[in-house]
Amino acid sequence: MSAPLGAGAAVSTLASATGAVDVLATRHAYVAFAVLLCIGLYMMIANPNLVKKIIGLNLFQTAIFLLFIASAYVDGGSIPIVPTGGPEGGLYVSPLPHVLVLTAIVVGVSLTAVGLALCIRIYDEYGTLRTDTLRELLRDEGSIPSRRSPGASGADGAVESPETGGEADD
Repeated sequence: MSAPLGAGAAVSTLASATGAVDVLATRHAYVAFAVLLCIGLYMMIANPNLVKKIIGLNLFQTAIFLLFIASAYVDGGSIPIVPTGGPEGGLYVSPLPHVLVLTAIVVGVSLTAVGLALCIRIYDEYGTLRTDTLRELLRDEGSIPSRRSPGASGADGAVESPETGGEADD
């Protein structure tokens, strides 16, 4: 007699869960990649402070670097330098991902420096680095249009700006 249908599905689910745990246990770099990526993305979206957003961007970039390096790993691979008269066959590691990551690190450091310099300039000008406060200050200053109010729309749905009397873009 055969086993009930539910028992076979439970054994299959248990085997796939065990396989997933084994993969995660042996692939630490991919787990670190996922954690860093999620933390960096969350910091960029949820934090109102501009410096914390830059830190989140750096974590996100680091996760991408880790993904490139981890995916370039070759078990048992050697450096791609073949001596003259040496064996030409063998397993070699591609240097391209490492070169790309080195270039991306330089770009990332430059981006961080420019972002922090802008933060210094913004803080000197407005006295805050919180995005919500900056947005309100810019609205009061007139640099960006005021928020649309539900009762302010005209017959065609256009919103009139109180400062200019024209349409507001938000």
